[in-house]
Amino acid sequence: MNDESPAPPALPPVSPAYRRYALTVLLVIYILNFLDRQIVSILAEPIKHDLHLADWQLGVMTGLAFALFYTVLGIPIARHAETGHRPRIIAAAAGLWSLFTISCGHAQNFVQLTLCRIGVGIGEAGCTPPAHSLITDYTPREKRASALAFYSLGTPLGGLLGLALGGLIADAHGWRTAFLVAGLPGLLMAVVAWTTLREPRRQMHVDLAVLKAARPDFKTAMAEIRGKRTFWLIAFAAAIKAFIGYGAAAFIAPFFFRNHAEELTGIAADFGLGLTGFLGVALGIVLGLTGAVGTWLGGWLADRYGGRDLRAYVGIPAISTLLGIPFYVAALLVDSAVTALILFAFPPILNTLWYGPGYAAVQGLVRPQTRATASAVLLFIINLIGLGLGPLGVGAVSDFLSGPMGLGSAEGVRWSLMIFIMFGALASALFWMARSSIREEMIS
Repeated sequence: MNDESPAPPALPPVSPAYRRYALTVLLVIYILNFLDRQIVSILAEPIKHDLHLADWQLGVMTGLAFALFYTVLGIPIARHAETGHRPRIIAAAAGLWSLFTISCGHAQNFVQLTLCRIGVGIGEAGCTPPAHSLITDYTPREKRASALAFYSLGTPLGGLLGLALGGLIADAHGWRTAFLVAGLPGLLMAVVAWTTLREPRRQMHVDLAVLKAARPDFKTAMAEIRGKRTFWLIAFAAAIKAFIGYGAAAFIAPFFFRNHAEELTGIAADFGLGLTGFLGVALGIVLGLTGAVGTWLGGWLADRYGGRDLRAYVGIPAISTLLGIPFYVAALLVDSAVTALILFAFPPILNTLWYGPGYAAVQGLVRPQTRATASAVLLFIINLIGLGLGPLGVGAVSDFLSGPMGLGSAEGVRWSLMIFIMFGALASALFWMARSSIREEMIS
């Protein structure tokens, strides 16, 4: 690897007050990012019946169509972010994915809806890599895991809002209106990001020619990343977790619709809600709030114990991932819908603990001028395997178990989810293996 390129100028931290503001804006944008990405999960059953889709088509629509362009375009956008104006990249991305989310509500068939979901993926590719790089520049190292965990709260909170609002709006006005309502706030936040987020490089009047000279070319950047064993162990462990998580997220609502509809319909009626609205709110609270707790806790634990022993950055997710499996299994097997919802509250706490420590570790494994690229490569692996194949895999196995195996749609989706959840043991093992190299490879 060529290390003779000039180092980029040191960037001073912004004021604590501005850092809190910027992190809040980025969090809101990421909440909308994930809301627009995941709202289709609670709308899957109404869309399935309205457009006459199979489960594998739901898997393509919710995962593969989005992930292919999201993952591929993330890397060139990240390369631009190494020297470009990161807040404007994020703002443009937010505006684009929001417009395509609105367009989803006008789709008349599987092909049109899939093309709109591809557009959402194209837009969302420009969010997280530049955001991670920007947050790392804004934040001192000893607070980095907590800052990245705070940003990562967008995942559970966006999922919560997507499920809750999507379900309620779909019940009241139909699934098409839900897409419209989901897309509009992103247009506003695009304007906020463009006009108020600061680019630290511009604040310091950094010479872009110097910055570009300091940026390694893609081949050199990849050589740096390729030499980090810890990076690859974290990346594939996280990809397996995403494979499980996105697959489950796409089919947990169908699981309840098909296995617990009668019980849930009665409970929903007691609250004056329809089944879709009630289930969206229930799953949003159960999965979203507990996921937010786990995300925050992971960042706090990493900052508290990572300073003493860097192995905590990967030891925490190794242990928590393994502990989440029994709760998933129990939730899928119980006869009571209420008990299943309670049991489903525990895995999100344990399975989101990796966000803060994992992302912080990746940012610390590479030089500052390679951080956005490293984040994009990480997300490429996570989303191509997790988001691209998880929903499609669960849907295809569900179709196979339901039809050729003769289990029916209710048992088919139950046992498909069960099979995929067992991959968590492999993710845990990979995180644990990273303990042997992280101390030697962390550089910043």
